[in-house]
Amino acid sequence: MIYFASDMHLGYPSYSEGRHRERLLCSWLDSIGPHAEAIYLVGDIFDFWYEYGHVVPKGYTRFLGRIAELTDSGVPVHFFTGNHDVWMFDYLPSELGIELHSEPLLLDLNGKRFMLHHGDGLGPGDRGYRLMKRCFRSRTLQWMFAHLLHPDLSQWIGHTWSRRSRASKPLTHPFGGETERITQFARQTLEHQHIDYFIFGHWHSPAVYPLNSTSTLVVLGDWLENYTYAQWDGQQLELLRFGL
Repeated sequence: MIYFASDMHLGYPSYSEGRHRERLLCSWLDSIGPHAEAIYLVGDIFDFWYEYGHVVPKGYTRFLGRIAELTDSGVPVHFFTGNHDVWMFDYLPSELGIELHSEPLLLDLNGKRFMLHHGDGLGPGDRGYRLMKRCFRSRTLQWMFAHLLHPDLSQWIGHTWSRRSRASKPLTHPFGGETERITQFARQTLEHQHIDYFIFGHWHSPAVYPLNSTSTLVVLGDWLENYTYAQWDGQQLELLRFGL
């Protein structure tokens, strides 16, 4: 089996209040580990993440330990950067053995082609967000954040910004089909190449949306309210809810 999940937002709204979701996520990893050929965590794994050269952000010990156990046992684990954890660099790959992705990833699995990405910034429009994302990827801004602020202050700023962003909109909202930018992105992609499954996070609301008779867009949902994930058994892709 190959597994896909996204939008855990570990650390939201605080370490203590989010601990039960971390434990639930670890239970899911324990349940799929013996059957997993690969695991893809498709962005916003953390509600905020910033790596320093010699400082590890507080929290997530149980989750990171589970990931290390999986990779040590030979299960490939892939992390995608999302809009909340874009500042993941080399610590997690070197310490945990994960593979880190920041751009759309193409996979060929048992004769089917998959495209994976967190989903933020894809499709037409939203120039303001694209500009902000470009700023976040600036090496100068990253250096300033790391070297001009004490880690306690920078972590407080990051988590406060993230919480306020989350509070300004519903945790989940219904997937809008043709009106969504990821749908438009998928249709533009299909004009020049065939993709069987587009798999995205970011939207939080789980959805399986047929684009045509052979291509499907899958929104993975989240681990804030829905606790959903997808699994591929080599023949069929299913969107499931953990614990139900």
